[in-house]
Amino acid sequence: MFWLIAMVLGGSPTGSPAAVPYLLGGFGPVFGAIAVRVRRARRGEPVPARAVKLRQGVRLLWVLPLLVAASGSVVAGALLADFLGVAGVSLAGGRELVASVGGIVPFFVGMLVAGPLSEEPGWRGTAYPRLRASMSRLQTGLVLGAVWAVWHLPLFFIEGTVQAELGLFSWSGLMFSLSVIPVALLTGYAYERAGLAASIAVHLATNTTMAILTIDTPTTQALVLTVQTILATTLLTTQHNHRTQPPVQTTAPHPHHTTTTNTSPQISPTRA
Repeated sequence: MFWLIAMVLGGSPTGSPAAVPYLLGGFGPVFGAIAVRVRRARRGEPVPARAVKLRQGVRLLWVLPLLVAASGSVVAGALLADFLGVAGVSLAGGRELVASVGGIVPFFVGMLVAGPLSEEPGWRGTAYPRLRASMSRLQTGLVLGAVWAVWHLPLFFIEGTVQAELGLFSWSGLMFSLSVIPVALLTGYAYERAGLAASIAVHLATNTTMAILTIDTPTTQALVLTVQTILATTLLTTQHNHRTQPPVQTTAPHPHHTTTTNTSPQISPTRA
């Protein structure tokens, strides 16, 4: 709704009058998360079983390597494109972008807010554990990735956005939409490893590295997408699904009944 208003108002998303609805639209997943959690609290429903909480500080140790892996996947795709001679890796565009926003600190703050902080509490922190109750990691990642890609579509019609510059009906626009899928798989993996902090880190690393390296040509985008798909597939297939086996409830014998000892071997339930 907010992005539709920004589209109607026209103009740059960073200038009046479209700036406010553009910014509020970016926080749509957070607003959705708040609505879902308020309803859950009112109904007295328990926290989803798949929700990841940082009760153990050791989980946070996963944040840094996951951040490096996400950034490294983008760098690897860009270097592969440079090796194949289809695009040159240059930091010139990244330097200009950082300078245009006032320096490295404002740049990273902006990258953190516009994307990771405004989206991850909704996509991974709220939607992910609910979908995981009935889906596998791969299915959950694919469903959220598809929804995430569709959610970005209005940005192609707001003048001044990265998506509008790529163009919806272009190879670059198509690659952008497809690239959301492996990123959804990577952030989902990160969430299960170390919770919301890790998914925010992966989202931030991907966006920031893409911006600094100015990944906007279709071939380079496709190579980055390929590397991230391979990385996500490898991580998902090597991660074991540790599920807590439900306790076996035994019924105490009635005091007036004589109990006998069963010496036959008992068959334990198979592990899911």
